[in-house]
Amino acid sequence: MRDFIAMTFGGLSLRYFLRQLFFGAGMSALIVFMVVQGDAQLRMDQLVLLMANALLYPYSRFVYEQVIGFLMGDNVFFVNAVMMLVVKMFTMTLCWGFAFFIAPLGLAYLYFYHRRAQRQENLEG
Repeated sequence: MRDFIAMTFGGLSLRYFLRQLFFGAGMSALIVFMVVQGDAQLRMDQLVLLMANALLYPYSRFVYEQVIGFLMGDNVFFVNAVMMLVVKMFTMTLCWGFAFFIAPLGLAYLYFYHRRAQRQENLEG
């Protein structure tokens, strides 16, 4: 079980994970702030969902970046910075909003990738 957790949840580099966690937590905090500023009460189930989305966001974003990397390859596009930021915010919001559904794909990919690498090490060593 320990290997499973290490190969899935520990499969991203710490730097990448913390960076994406910062953005995921920021989106959750923004929603909490907006709810608290309004007349509505923040329910416990909503808070749990916001925290789950924040924690799963790095894996969701990983899936998105892997798919885009596969589709686009090593191409470089020169576009308007404002348009790029709008598109980036849109994709970040989608990845955060659907993290509960997208992240399991990333976790499965990380598990199989690291399991394969571990087997390769065992064969070579």
